[in-house]
Amino acid sequence: MLVKDVMKSPVLTVGPETTLEDAYRFLLEKGIRHLPVVEGERLVGIITDRDIRLATSHLNPQGPCPTCAPVAEVMTRGVVTAHPLDPVEEAARLMRERKIGCLPVLEDGRLVGIVTGIDLLDALLRLTGVTEPSGRLEVRLPDRPGELARLTGFLAGRGVNIHSLLSYPEEEEAVRAVVRVKTMETHLLAEALRREGFQVLWPPKKPW
Repeated sequence: MLVKDVMKSPVLTVGPETTLEDAYRFLLEKGIRHLPVVEGERLVGIITDRDIRLATSHLNPQGPCPTCAPVAEVMTRGVVTAHPLDPVEEAARLMRERKIGCLPVLEDGRLVGIVTGIDLLDALLRLTGVTEPSGRLEVRLPDRPGELARLTGFLAGRGVNIHSLLSYPEEEEAVRAVVRVKTMETHLLAEALRREGFQVLWPPKKPW
């Protein structure tokens, strides 16, 4: 799954001359938290509802109009961006490392979309297959060639369709596989896997 598959487009934007008051009202009206700031077709910054609240709380309340300041005065410059063809996991890693809540998406220097943390959560739900009626299996496998194929081969032999399969390495040379399957009879399937020597973590073994 790529950024272009989950990003929002077209993007709601403001110009650098927009006042903080108008930008905040726009955020509230549209139910969003991030506003890219563009000048012509060029992305020059980004501002969030939190930026505006912090900025106005530090402005002199005795001033002529604290919220009349332009967003250019408080926006974040040097914006971290993504490309439409970036994998969603790379976008998630970048947002986590930089501790930011969104990534404007640029293609040939042009703003074509925006991806937020909520968009990435939606992508995770789709990747795991949890949005479809399915059962869940979690199996610990030895970290060696052929083990994942052995698991999928076993499921195929049982006529079980796989909705999604995610795996990640663990310590002690093991891999954990999380499988969404097109059956709700996961307890029966888990017992059959255990009889074949698989270490099934979920669903847990019944006490009877």
